[in-house]
Amino acid sequence: MRRAGLGEGAAPGNYGYTNSGYSVHEEQNERLAESLRTKVTAIKSLTIEIGTEVKHQNKILSEMDTDFDTTGGFIGATMGRLKTLSRGSQTKLFCYMMLFALFVFFVIYWIIKLR
Repeated sequence: MRRAGLGEGAAPGNYGYTNSGYSVHEEQNERLAESLRTKVTAIKSLTIEIGTEVKHQNKILSEMDTDFDTTGGFIGATMGRLKTLSRGSQTKLFCYMMLFALFVFFVIYWIIKLR
């Protein structure tokens, strides 16, 4: 009686492979599987590191967003003050600037005179 899939003279448990050919392929498969396991482990650790870095970068971006919002508020308040100042009397502002310039001029004159 002949079984399907078995070669002539092959042992019933070998499924048609000779002992030497089967072990060579099995060893090669084991080496390839181990190589694949190593690569998968490396990729897994790399993926975990990337995830950690992404979380860290998202935290930094969130903090920067908050800082920019705060800075935008300060700039808005400063612009409001400048608008209020610009609506005021221009002659008053001009007088203050002239008095400041004269004061600086006299201070510089006095410093030069003392030398």
